[in-house]
Amino acid sequence: MTQRVELATVMDRLAVDDLITDYAGAVDDGDWEAYRRLFAPDGRADYRSAGGIEGDAGQVAAWLAESMRVFPVRQHLIVNRRVTFGLLERDTGDTARVRADYVNPMRFAADGGSPAPDFVCGGRYAFGLLRTAEGWRLREVTVQEKWRRLPDRPGAGVIN
Repeated sequence: MTQRVELATVMDRLAVDDLITDYAGAVDDGDWEAYRRLFAPDGRADYRSAGGIEGDAGQVAAWLAESMRVFPVRQHLIVNRRVTFGLLERDTGDTARVRADYVNPMRFAADGGSPAPDFVCGGRYAFGLLRTAEGWRLREVTVQEKWRRLPDRPGAGVIN
């Protein structure tokens, strides 16, 4: 590999990392317009393993906007990112796959004077990315929830 190709690969890895971080920020901040912009035109997401839906970015953003109302405090921690670049039309680096683990602590909305309980889940994301004229975009997001801890029941709700 030439130094120029290696530099391009590093720049792509940084851009892919930014996209994954922007994804977490959009969900945590409830910025559903930003969430939609992260996707390629044919982009889809699948949250079924976590009790959600599968659909295009607009459908999933609308579902997230409604379902996340019960969690006014959210904080994705996306770690252990493994990035691999693929081929599209014989050009290395037009696609990428990212496998990453997540821990997602959230807080339920407070109910009157009671303290709000926490809800925590974890699992693995599989991201499929595509290089577009606007930069890297999500083509697919698949959530594989592996566990969850429900409030008032430590250790309950473990999913395999």
